[in-house]
Amino acid sequence: MERVEQRRSGVLRADEVKRSGTATMNVERRPPLKSPSRSAKILWVLSGASFLLRGMSALDDLRHTIARLRGPGGCPWDQEQTHGSLVRCLIDECSELIDTIDRLDLSHMREELGDVLIQVIFHAQLAEEAGRFNLEDVAREVNEKLIRRHPHVFGDHAKLGTASDVIVKWEQIKAQEKKNGPAQSGVFKELPPRLPALMFAEAVWKQIEKKSLPADGVVDVAQVRALGQQLDAENLGKMLFELTAAARAKGLDPEGALRLHAAKVMNDVETRIQSGTLA
Repeated sequence: MERVEQRRSGVLRADEVKRSGTATMNVERRPPLKSPSRSAKILWVLSGASFLLRGMSALDDLRHTIARLRGPGGCPWDQEQTHGSLVRCLIDECSELIDTIDRLDLSHMREELGDVLIQVIFHAQLAEEAGRFNLEDVAREVNEKLIRRHPHVFGDHAKLGTASDVIVKWEQIKAQEKKNGPAQSGVFKELPPRLPALMFAEAVWKQIEKKSLPADGVVDVAQVRALGQQLDAENLGKMLFELTAAARAKGLDPEGALRLHAAKVMNDVETRIQSGTLA
């Protein structure tokens, strides 16, 4: 009880510090002040450092586990995976995480966050094996981006009063930054990089219709219109389900197949426009 009371009052005895492995620190006994005492601040720092060290240790353990699965004598499935083959896994894990968020199921959210984390570390492991980058590079880059895009917190920019102000500033900074990815150009540049396949295909077709893009020969437009006349929500759902089930029975990935075909339609239309070939 005495020790608990001492901690509540912001006083840490020297023998306690010694037992915690910080005997080189000189922590004085002093009466509690209105502001946090030096000993309380030290306790907070030590507690925070301990938490971070525990977290990093767990992350390192997970990294080593995935590296071991990929290494000699590891798991045949893990050894066969590529960035491309893991896309479906990433989509599945993100979907399961979203489900726990929608249901406010915090007890399962931790597990699903872990499954998403596996995907992040797995992709970083593949890149490290190829000599491209590693997880430290990923963390460093995103941390630098967060700091760079919050000058009102980490820089000398004036404080921003609302979340809307923050979003405006974020987009301004983002627009000024040189992107590492491919240059965004062409008639489909407004589309998000990769939506789920059905949403992506719908967005591509929406742009074709909206901008009257030359899609004849790339897409059977007459067939699209004829099918549209026959569909209602129930029939559409039935057809999509049966196509998905048939793909599964054939050992095909319907999500990947649709995503790749939608991307091909987009690229073929872009090529047609750039070359001036409209028919």
